[in-house]
Amino acid sequence: MTAPPRKINLVRIAHINYTYQNLERAEAFFRDFGFVEASREGTRVYYRGYGPEPFVLCAEAGAKDGFGGAAFVVESEEDLEYASKTLPGASEPYELSKAPGGGRCVTFEGGVDKFPFHLVFAQVIREKATVFPERDFNFPTEKHREAGTFQRFDKGKSRSERVFGQSNLQVYWSGTGAQTGTLWRVRDGFSANVRLLHDSVQLHPQRRKSNTLPDLIPSYHSGTGGKVTHERVQLVHDETGRNVTVFLRLDRGEELVDHHSFFFFEGPKFHVHHASFETHDSDLQFLGHDWLRERGYENCWGVGRHVMGSQIFDYWFDPSKFIFEHYVDGDQMNSSHPPNHSKASPDSLHIWGPDLPEGFLL
Repeated sequence: MTAPPRKINLVRIAHINYTYQNLERAEAFFRDFGFVEASREGTRVYYRGYGPEPFVLCAEAGAKDGFGGAAFVVESEEDLEYASKTLPGASEPYELSKAPGGGRCVTFEGGVDKFPFHLVFAQVIREKATVFPERDFNFPTEKHREAGTFQRFDKGKSRSERVFGQSNLQVYWSGTGAQTGTLWRVRDGFSANVRLLHDSVQLHPQRRKSNTLPDLIPSYHSGTGGKVTHERVQLVHDETGRNVTVFLRLDRGEELVDHHSFFFFEGPKFHVHHASFETHDSDLQFLGHDWLRERGYENCWGVGRHVMGSQIFDYWFDPSKFIFEHYVDGDQMNSSHPPNHSKASPDSLHIWGPDLPEGFLL
């Protein structure tokens, strides 16, 4: 038997990219969302969170609003060279000389939707600029705060440390600090997108049913070469047993990673659903919720708590109707956690919070 092509191990999400017709309006939203401008170069503005990543979001002026793909850190320069020779539509490695932190990058086409996908290496990590206190909570039978120690806060915006998927990019794609989670809506391309990622990157997939999502099986080598890797998944099926949604997390062995970095579900068209950013704690999250509400931004859904992944979520529309999420308290997993199957239902999305908005999963 021929040995399968090697896969590329993703380390974590690095950043996400968006293009805006009206960049000035987007900039105002990003400031209020809690990003900090890291640098500005030509038509591009780079934003960071409070964590060590040099930037977590690049917003660029363009002819139309659009999603420019997510970037993941790989383990070596060799991975970049390998990706450039084996992944569909891959570029040669190029320098990120104008971006904060520098580094090198390879861009390729993701699945049938053709969204760009970026792999980066050798970025210079910054020192964490802000450290927030880990507050003690008092419970009915256990009091953890010392006498005279109070919970006091200042009103203000939330702050993001990373995009969702520090070892996980939520695709949906998802990311504020550097966890990015973006949701790709797919219909005919659902299996093909999942297959590309399964065969190409080291992801962790769930145990598969023999009669569903056959394209998840690593047999797709034409065009992708079976390269980029994440392997653990949670599959969600409809009443007939057909899988319609998949959560994929990065495969870092015994290292703990986020519940998922990619999220695919069937839908009428290809598009990015949202980008998720982790913030420090629920107080900072709720303060940020009030800050955005008081400034007239449109809440998409939240605050509530998800079931799969467990995150406390808060989704907001930016002025171009892209969805950005603040989240806290997400699950961590590793290769010892087996794949999981569940049936799609409204109760599987959240355990508390506002009702699911009409059109959220379109």
